[in-house]
Amino acid sequence: MKYQKDYNKESIKKLEEKVMENKKKYEEFCMTSTAEMAIVPVEEVVILKNLLQKETLIRNATEGELNRLKTQMKELKDREASRESHILKLRKMLEDEAQQKENLKREITRLQSQLLQLGFNVGKKTQKIRRVRSEKVAGGLDYSPSFLVKHQQQASGNGEEASAAKLFEQGSGLQKILSLLEPEDADAQIHAVKIIANLACEERNQKKIVEVGGLTPLLSLLKNSKDEATHRVAASAIANLAMNETNQDLIAAQGGINLLSMVAANAEDPQTLRMVAGAFANLFGNDKLQIKIRDEGGLKALLGMVRCRHPDVHTQIARAIANFAKCESKASTQGTKVERSLLIVDDLLPWIVQNANNEVSLVRRHIEIALCHLAKFEANAIDMISGGAMGELVRVSRDSSREDIRILARETLISNPAFRAEIKHSALNMVK
Repeated sequence: MKYQKDYNKESIKKLEEKVMENKKKYEEFCMTSTAEMAIVPVEEVVILKNLLQKETLIRNATEGELNRLKTQMKELKDREASRESHILKLRKMLEDEAQQKENLKREITRLQSQLLQLGFNVGKKTQKIRRVRSEKVAGGLDYSPSFLVKHQQQASGNGEEASAAKLFEQGSGLQKILSLLEPEDADAQIHAVKIIANLACEERNQKKIVEVGGLTPLLSLLKNSKDEATHRVAASAIANLAMNETNQDLIAAQGGINLLSMVAANAEDPQTLRMVAGAFANLFGNDKLQIKIRDEGGLKALLGMVRCRHPDVHTQIARAIANFAKCESKASTQGTKVERSLLIVDDLLPWIVQNANNEVSLVRRHIEIALCHLAKFEANAIDMISGGAMGELVRVSRDSSREDIRILARETLISNPAFRAEIKHSALNMVK
């Protein structure tokens, strides 16, 4: 115990000595440092001051950059807030436009309902006109009935013919329909074209539709749309409008023949080809358009459509050929055409001969009429004899189901010296 106590005293003493020693060293150190500081060179002081100034400048620049970034951040936040506000406005506008579109759709549905009964009556009148025309012969020149397309739609009301007619007379309803021809809603677009096509079934509406600007958007659909269903209904509307001679000239002047030719080249659906061929057939009956039809590819397009084997398509092709031949025959009779038929020049004669005895009665009848017209001027005689067309015309003069066509065929054969000589030379049988 005593030993432990002595040991502690000794330790404390050593610690005290150590503390005193350290205190002395510290005082010596402080005296030495003060002496050294007193003799620091001026150059080092200047250097230190310069370094301090640079550091101060760097700090100030950094603070300035920081403030600039803070300002930019605030501007970006303000822009973002403005952008969000603009987006909200755009969303509201889109919602309003969607609502307007829905309203227009409902308006179209209402117009469709009002026009439906009118369309049914137009269809009945059209069928009556076709029957009357098909019974007229007028020397065999106006034998082919015209092509009109009536689109059937579901009825949502009846007895509204008067209100629909009044709506069309005012023009406001038609303008609303035309506004839906813009390429925003394909269903509404097709629906509007069908209504225009149905209106155009009636003769008194055909000119008015074009006058208020209905033709141009229809042609634009043929040019710009990639949808065949849209091409089909647009071609049907154009076909109906082409029943009017003034409209025929406008359709041709605005590139309609070329556009119809392009649609014909790309179409696959027989009903699309039928509409295009029907439009051609109506246009081909205009004797002022013969050269333009040929130059813009109308005859080549017509020949290309025979790839489709559907009888309705062939019926309209045959009718177009008959109408074209009729116009050429008229020009030949008037002395304004002396060269070969453009139908022969563009290689349609083989198809004409091949289908002269077609099992479809309408195709056969149109081709029989076309042969009679082609035979009316002597420039075609050599091609018709070598191509077998004259032989078919002899058969028509004997076997056609229509007496008026048989008579016309015989008169045409007898009036052409080249045919008379060939008949005598080949001993072909022809009813006297």
